[in-house]
Amino acid sequence: MVLPVAPVLAFGTWLLVQSKAAAGAPTISIFLKPPGVIPPGGSTTICCSCQCDGGNVVLYKDGKQLRTRELRDGSAEFPISNASREDAGPYSCHYLVGGTVLARSETLEITVKEFRLPAPVLSVLPAPEVTAGARVTFRCTITHPRAGCFLYLEGQDRAPDFIHKEQDDFNLPRVHKGNEGRYSCQCYSGAALVEWSDVSNSLDLVVKDYTWSNVGRLVLGAAVLVLLGLIVAEHRHRLRCIRPARRGGHHAAPSTQSSL
Repeated sequence: MVLPVAPVLAFGTWLLVQSKAAAGAPTISIFLKPPGVIPPGGSTTICCSCQCDGGNVVLYKDGKQLRTRELRDGSAEFPISNASREDAGPYSCHYLVGGTVLARSETLEITVKEFRLPAPVLSVLPAPEVTAGARVTFRCTITHPRAGCFLYLEGQDRAPDFIHKEQDDFNLPRVHKGNEGRYSCQCYSGAALVEWSDVSNSLDLVVKDYTWSNVGRLVLGAAVLVLLGLIVAEHRHRLRCIRPARRGGHHAAPSTQSSL
């Protein structure tokens, strides 16, 4: 039985490639959930995400260690409740295994401010569910003539996108699967004395990538055909081995009778 070894070897090769890809240096990111400026008395959660197996995450503020959490399902969460101005400042996460730091996140700046502007309303055009390659427009509307706004994507560990005061929209010319997620916006006004609004309603953007879906179906179909071909070939191979044996047994009986 030789042919069925082929799919086993192919699967083993795939596992080897995956293990090598996963063996790279770990990285850790930090973000707020929900994102945005926090009002006094409000609450939020600092999330540290790492594509790692096991270990601990240590939360730092201003370079000082605050709390330690065990990494579970690739994340560790540090909630903040009844926020005050003392909670404002720069935060970062360190990923440790056996006391050794293997990865450090970027710095997350947390701001605690009173909300003095009206809450904006976020909308998305043409729809919350679009196909890959489509143009998507986020519109953050606020009843204030001189307010600039930030567009947040939950889980994003980089600076939020800025919507200028003279604009109401933020455009994504060609969306892809990486643009999926939960969006919200928050506005501010002023230069010397900045006033903030509450965070808007949240919207979930879904990107349907039918191209990759079809490719996946084609690959799966090809794999099934190859497997069926191997089964058929193995079956034919067995039949060829059985038939000569039967023919040899059929001619052996007369020769025995003649000797008698």
